[in-house]
Amino acid sequence: MAVDDCFAHPRLAAIYDHLEPDRGDLDAYVRLVDEFGARRVLDIGCGTGAFALRLAGRGLDVIGVDPARASIDVARAKRGSERVRWIHGEATDLPPLRADLATMTGNVAQAITEPSAWRGTLRAVHAALRPGRRLAFESRDPAARAWEEWTPKNSYRETRIPGAGVVESWVELIETSLPLVTFRWTYRFAADGQVLTSDSTLRFREREEIEQDLVSHGYLVDDIRDAPDRPGKEFVLLARRP
Repeated sequence: MAVDDCFAHPRLAAIYDHLEPDRGDLDAYVRLVDEFGARRVLDIGCGTGAFALRLAGRGLDVIGVDPARASIDVARAKRGSERVRWIHGEATDLPPLRADLATMTGNVAQAITEPSAWRGTLRAVHAALRPGRRLAFESRDPAARAWEEWTPKNSYRETRIPGAGVVESWVELIETSLPLVTFRWTYRFAADGQVLTSDSTLRFREREEIEQDLVSHGYLVDDIRDAPDRPGKEFVLLARRP
């Protein structure tokens, strides 16, 4: 699977947490861990490790997997990283596991745009879960048309980052060809004037399509909830391996 530069480029991976400091979206997943009594969690698309490290700090057994080596390197350099098992790769690269809960937070599920890669991910996660245990992930509702807000005017910001100085960043829409939407983040480093860009594509799946995909890969869909931090814009799917 292609990896976006915002996660794969070492200079961009190093500043990711500073540009995305508010991870209140993870609170709902922490509550799911408690709700299901999960002790071993598989964090797919773990990125720089924000969720994996949060769970490991609570004493859970956590496996974090991500195809972006630069992001994994950032995660491994953080305090407490030795508590997490980090895997550079995709879900299809996982060794045999017996997880209680698998998660894809943020835009991870939508970043898997190719149908074959999506099917492979669902199969691999199914195999990694213990019978009766769950997969939880979120997906943006296409009806909310989130991409219409992805403009330089709405997104421009200047962030002062320790060790990097001031970084300007903004996003712009490149192409909308539903279900695929492509956009570009631009980063300008004031310290040396370097400009880096990162192109990303997300797949906006309809709710019914996702349900059908899950059922066809052996899951039972237990619930579909409104994302508590973005009501009316995203839904959280809870699927179980029978």
